[in-house]
Amino acid sequence: MDKPPRPSRNEVFLNYKIWLSGITGHGRVSAEAFALLEQTAISGRLTQAAEALGISYRKAWGLIKEAEEILGYPLLDTQRGGKDGGNSSLTPAALKLLEAYHALQQKFDQQVEQAYQEFLAKISSQ
Repeated sequence: MDKPPRPSRNEVFLNYKIWLSGITGHGRVSAEAFALLEQTAISGRLTQAAEALGISYRKAWGLIKEAEEILGYPLLDTQRGGKDGGNSSLTPAALKLLEAYHALQQKFDQQVEQAYQEFLAKISSQ
């Protein structure tokens, strides 16, 4: 079998992830949980948000509950059932959290890009 060609230095990309965790290091509020909150804000339903992200409702609910446990406050206001089914909305605290997360992500992106460019400059001078 032929091996795929090795990427050059110019074809190597840096990836990173940001998440929040409790003081014990157990559990986390991942990028997936933040994406779920965003989609829930858009659709008004946790089920539709989960579907948009390609995850099960059970997993979605687990991500929300884990995040609430770590953060210590509710993220969703939910209304069950009814003629058109239930709905979900973000709590004011969740809206603030999402806004702060986006600002943090933007700052990280800028700093990581700068650091990565410095890294590339160092390895290309070899």
